Amino acid sequence: MSVPTSNDIVQMVFHAGPMVRFVLLLLLFFSITSWAIIFAKYRFIRKARKESADFLDLFWNSPGLSEAFAASKRLPSSPIARLFRVAYVELKTVNKSQSSSTGDDVTDEASLGQKMVAVDNIKRALRRAVNMELTGLGKALPFLATTGNTTPFIGLFGTVWGIMNAFRGIGLRGSASLAVVAPGISEALIATAAGLAAAIPAVVAYNYFTNKVRVLESEMHSFSADFLNLIERDLMRRRGK
Repeated sequence: MSVPTSNDIVQMVFHAGPMVRFVLLLLLFFSITSWAIIFAKYRFIRKARKESADFLDLFWNSPGLSEAFAASKRLPSSPIARLFRVAYVELKTVNKSQSSSTGDDVTDEASLGQKMVAVDNIKRALRRAVNMELTGLGKALPFLATTGNTTPFIGLFGTVWGIMNAFRGIGLRGSASLAVVAPGISEALIATAAGLAAAIPAVVAYNYFTNKVRVLESEMHSFSADFLNLIERDLMRRRGK
């Protein structure tokens, strides 16, 4: 049995009906866009993971927050570094506002209340920053999910349409021999094959990237909790003095 060559497939595409060719063009658009997203997203997430690991190592080995803040600017692709910069700026803003409003008549309880409000403000800033980072990390992933879910059905639609035309041609010719049926059906089945060819890489890539984004999300939540613990311990240490 002979295997269809690339030239045979090209000939079948050109001899397909208008609707099947439209379906194939639509599937080609989904496939090219999906592969562009896959390559861009792979580089983006790989760089984000590498720089995040570098930042965590840098953060825990820095002598102070100001040094970590300055060093974090050299890691623009790290979502955790951006998260820290947001929290650090909020911490500096809160400290400035508290230092300007604190007087000699402020009791320890009032001072502690102000510091706990500062922790709440930093916590809200971290929560907003995490949501923004997750939005950026998940950008374009819905298109991969849409491609994986819809292109098999688009291809199946093209196949059904092509088979309908093939059987219509059989009825017009009044002949049902294999030589008459096979070309039309083989042309129609190209649409199903094209739909699967577009869907399979998109589904694999979507699952892969979703898992990597989930790992980064877990790391961001862990860093947020650790950073808040550092701030709270520092507040308790100052209260004990």
